[in-house]
Amino acid sequence: MILLDTDVLIEIVDKHSSQGDIAIKKLTDIGENIAISSLTLHEIRYGLLKYGKKNLPDLERLEIIPFSKEDAILSATLEAEYEKHGLSRIDSMIAAIAINRKAKLYTFNQRHLKPVKRLQFL
Repeated sequence: MILLDTDVLIEIVDKHSSQGDIAIKKLTDIGENIAISSLTLHEIRYGLLKYGKKNLPDLERLEIIPFSKEDAILSATLEAEYEKHGLSRIDSMIAAIAINRKAKLYTFNQRHLKPVKRLQFL
């Protein structure tokens, strides 16, 4: 499974983004299941509401992975360990979801996440 990070999803939704076009091709070529976390859904919906943009009905057609008790436990550990490397709370939560489900995270912002050795990237 591929877990899309918010930054990748934003580029895919942007009809004028060449980076989004490249991401779509890459995902199509790989052919694995694609999902987003409930946290990514929150970030996208918040951004749409904040900036008065149209809702994206197709967004909720994607598989949405919830944030679980196990994710909370792991993300707290990740945040405490990697905060000094710039890992934010939301990134530690998304990383925990990916690790616990053995999913590959597709993000354009690997800089803060690279130190997390158990995390797989697309």
